[in-house]
Amino acid sequence: MEAVAASVIAVLGTLLGAGLTHRFQVRAVERTERFTRDERLRQERMDAYGSYAGALVNYRRALVHRWFREHEGGSPEEVTENRMAGYELRSVAQEALFRVQMLSPDETLVQRAWEVLLQIDRVHKAADPEDFDRCRDITRELIKDFVTTAKGTLGLT
Repeated sequence: MEAVAASVIAVLGTLLGAGLTHRFQVRAVERTERFTRDERLRQERMDAYGSYAGALVNYRRALVHRWFREHEGGSPEEVTENRMAGYELRSVAQEALFRVQMLSPDETLVQRAWEVLLQIDRVHKAADPEDFDRCRDITRELIKDFVTTAKGTLGLT
């Protein structure tokens, strides 16, 4: 009888140990999967934010160039070429903005991203050199602020 009881206890102990081991392994796998998913999402956000900032800089540069061509005597062909380049780069910036919108959980960051794009849209509409310089300074700072804010959402500060 004692041998049977010892065998039953041994089997129960083995089953309990196997069950606990399985549970710990499942939790470890879940933690690893969660970490991997979170890291992948963080990397995607970093790529989206960086791509958007780069697209903003390129779009801004095109509009600055356009303003100079329009106000300092560029040929009609150059003005048209610069306008078309601006349209193309605005589309690129807008596509990058849509990625930011899809990936960012921070609505304030998304709102700031829209504000930067709308402010850059105004650069080529500046009436005089002083207004133009002010628009350039404002947009430069807005891009820097966007990057700083985005960096903060990634845990890189």
